[in-house]
Amino acid sequence: MRRLAIAAALTILAVGPALAQAPPAGTPTRIRGTLEKLDGQTLTVQSREGPLLTIALAPNFTVAAVVKKRLSDIKPGDYVGAASIKGSDGELHAIEVLIFPEAMKGTAEGERPWDLVGDSLMTNATVSGIASVSGGRALKVSYKGGESEVMVPPAAPVVTFGPGDAKLLTRGAAVFLIAQKAPDGSLTASRVTAEKNGVKPPM
Repeated sequence: MRRLAIAAALTILAVGPALAQAPPAGTPTRIRGTLEKLDGQTLTVQSREGPLLTIALAPNFTVAAVVKKRLSDIKPGDYVGAASIKGSDGELHAIEVLIFPEAMKGTAEGERPWDLVGDSLMTNATVSGIASVSGGRALKVSYKGGESEVMVPPAAPVVTFGPGDAKLLTRGAAVFLIAQKAPDGSLTASRVTAEKNGVKPPM
């Protein structure tokens, strides 16, 4: 039952992450930053890029927390979202890894450009193999139409989703959300991923 509750609260990403967002209609826009305030249904975020952004939240908006996990928690069969960059060795090196709850398996499956850092990728896929390598672990992952190998160093954050509520939306909390941007530039969102107990959304 708890997994079902988490899934209902968290159908996130394109994380997808990568993380899947339910519309309103508009252009999906990923927002990362620090929360300035929540005023009713209006969220104000100091974005990573600098501008102060105002986002109108849906009346029934949900909040997800991120929970810290260990690299050793990743097992074959897990469905993960790994943000990575290609190294000079030609391999994908993870910047972060999200372990999706079982009920979210299949969310935004595939590999696509991501904007965590320049030239990064997001791979949402099922772990089919794990090997210990110098400096971490190599995850072999498969998705519809392809497979990849991602090198995960020990320092890469590994997290999963946990339940949250509006109490997490306090000034100074790190947040991640996928908003819908209307032609007039206004932003709306139905879900927010927020920092909890010092664990910040790494995606």
